[in-house]
Amino acid sequence: MRIVFNFKNFDPSDHLRKYAKDRFGKLGKFMAGTPDAELQVNLEVEKFRHIADVVLTGKNVHISAREDSEDMYSTVDMVWDKLEAQMRKIRDKDKSKRKAGGETVRMDVISFDEDTTGKRRQSIQQTDHFEPKPMVVEEAAMQLGKTENEFLVFLNAENERVNVIYRRKTGDFGLIDPGV
Repeated sequence: MRIVFNFKNFDPSDHLRKYAKDRFGKLGKFMAGTPDAELQVNLEVEKFRHIADVVLTGKNVHISAREDSEDMYSTVDMVWDKLEAQMRKIRDKDKSKRKAGGETVRMDVISFDEDTTGKRRQSIQQTDHFEPKPMVVEEAAMQLGKTENEFLVFLNAENERVNVIYRRKTGDFGLIDPGV
């Protein structure tokens, strides 16, 4: 994340520059995976008012905050608190969308037929869409053990990814986790 500072009507001390850079640099944890994010920090003094106006832009994010007080350090803290609250709200909203929306899985039954020339062709006989149930690996293994099915698709509650647990020829279970 790139941070750009603008100072108006005062010359900042080195300590203020470092303090503001360290404080606003912490917002980078919310912008992980967005290398082109930019934080524009405008600090201004008008008589006895110290004003901080901050704009954060990045992929799918555009937030701003403005605060003023009689001390620049407290103004920086207050505007940082506002930005952090907005970023947490956006992050939590994204998490709830992912949980609420769920992922649908498509399962196709494919058979191979021979055409008139003797070549084998595949054709889709049946398609099924379903939303996998969230559960831990142990619960999925127990559920697969109770059925005669060869595999079970489920949403791993520990890492929130779609996993497949399958029955091996030895009678044990195998796990496919595409995110590892």
